[in-house]
Amino acid sequence: MNPRQMKAMMKRMGMSQEDITDIEEIVIRTKTQEYVFKDALASIITVQGQKTFQIIGEPSVRKRSDAPVVKEMLDEDIALVVGQTGVSEDEARKALEECDGQPAEAILKIMSSR
Repeated sequence: MNPRQMKAMMKRMGMSQEDITDIEEIVIRTKTQEYVFKDALASIITVQGQKTFQIIGEPSVRKRSDAPVVKEMLDEDIALVVGQTGVSEDEARKALEECDGQPAEAILKIMSSR
């Protein structure tokens, strides 16, 4: 189907598409990461008043510099690390903080440092 036919069909269905030009950078931020698109193509697709943004490109992923350093630790995770390693709750909490709240990594860290 050629682009002209596609545009006519989209119009009949109540859809429109607008390309965004002169894009320098697109950034999507999550709590812990940023997805940065450079040299991306983007368009806005409107269907029945709802807008959808489409991004075409390869992002670079980086950790956010302002991301929370300490994740919320569950008491169960602390108890698991204490039970598996025999360290104090404070030592378990510190190991969990250093391992981004991952109990298995914290246990391995403690066990390998002995």
